[in-house]
Amino acid sequence: MSSTTIGKYRWRIVALLFFATTINYIDRQVLSFTIINEQFQLDILGLPLGHKITAADDAHLKALLGYVDAAFKIAYAMGFLFVGWFIDRVGTRKGFSFSMLLWSIAGVLHGLVSRAAGLIGARFLLGIGESGNFPAAVKTIAEWFPRKERSFATGIMNAGANVGVIATALAVPYIIHHFGWRASFVITGGLGLILLLCWRTWYNQPRKVQQLSAEELAYIESDKDEIHTDDGQKIGWIKLFGYRQTWAFALPKFFTDCVWYFFLTWLPMFFAKSNTFDENLDLSTVGIPFLVIYIVSDLGSVFFGWLTSTFMKKGWSANKARKTTLFLCGLCALPIVFAAKTHSLHLAIALIALGTAAHQGFSSNILAMVSDIFPKKAAASVTGIGGMMGGVSGALVSLYVGQIEGYLPVFIYASSAYFIALLAIHLCVPRMQKALI
Repeated sequence: MSSTTIGKYRWRIVALLFFATTINYIDRQVLSFTIINEQFQLDILGLPLGHKITAADDAHLKALLGYVDAAFKIAYAMGFLFVGWFIDRVGTRKGFSFSMLLWSIAGVLHGLVSRAAGLIGARFLLGIGESGNFPAAVKTIAEWFPRKERSFATGIMNAGANVGVIATALAVPYIIHHFGWRASFVITGGLGLILLLCWRTWYNQPRKVQQLSAEELAYIESDKDEIHTDDGQKIGWIKLFGYRQTWAFALPKFFTDCVWYFFLTWLPMFFAKSNTFDENLDLSTVGIPFLVIYIVSDLGSVFFGWLTSTFMKKGWSANKARKTTLFLCGLCALPIVFAAKTHSLHLAIALIALGTAAHQGFSSNILAMVSDIFPKKAAASVTGIGGMMGGVSGALVSLYVGQIEGYLPVFIYASSAYFIALLAIHLCVPRMQKALI
């Protein structure tokens, strides 16, 4: 059956996941841009209005940001284990609803804090809530798409992350300028409540959606080897640690997620404070560079997802198609090390854009890989384990960056991380065979 002769309802579900990921990233990104606002810096450091920020204050602020971001990443890691398990048991509709509600409340709470301790608490709660997005999205795509379309669908969903960063970079400076930094958290946190209403109104499993045609349902369920794999039996996540396939996903997440988290958290500070550039950015000028970086990232997410799907439609095995694409992503990430050494701000932006595009392409493919090597009933739990590993590495990198001068060591690692991750995948699943659960 050709995908062009059936309905397109499943792509509405991808659109919903895209916007969920967009809002998820808006809520987590607000802090990264607010941190370069002088009034926010004074409030969090407990300094009086009119105090001139010194080099010592900058170092203290950087260390505090390291602790604050580590709290988010630790909670994110912990939340991934619980939320993935929770979603596999109660289903994506209920599980994702809980996640959206929790991260929206946490986002608003950021605007009510007065010191770093309160910010750490709000950030921890946000990490727990936001950990539900990707396990729920991956499970939803596994439920709504045949295998040959999952990479492309995942790429579209994952592109919401970049749109979220772009929206934050453009909107937050405006909000802060007109309403103050506290309003930036309250307004963006409220978006999640609107998303929750949309999710509860429009989402359900394919067989429960009356508007779905019989032809499209048959196409969604066309993978013959998956017909009897989702038998309702629940898989304990502890048991999943015993499968090589779990580590084929978890280890790459550990090696690469920390790079992405570094970009998300520290790039505004890097552009504003780095002494290698001929010019620096501030809150009023940071929007356009981030627009460039994350539009390119979006293209990378969709392109590399499309590329794998195209390879598979040509008859390539999932093993060959995914690993070829992952290798190409690794090649694109290699030059990023020079972004920390160049004096040209524009060259640094171009190199970082290429690196983030490579990351998003890599991420889309390993997220889609979960449904290649595990049955649908374990998809959210396995994604949660991988997310936990990524959160741990992200916390470690944030603590490290907060204590060092400059950023060069992290850029050196970022240029090689994707080849390390690809090697781990190949060693764990040489033929990308499905786990027998």
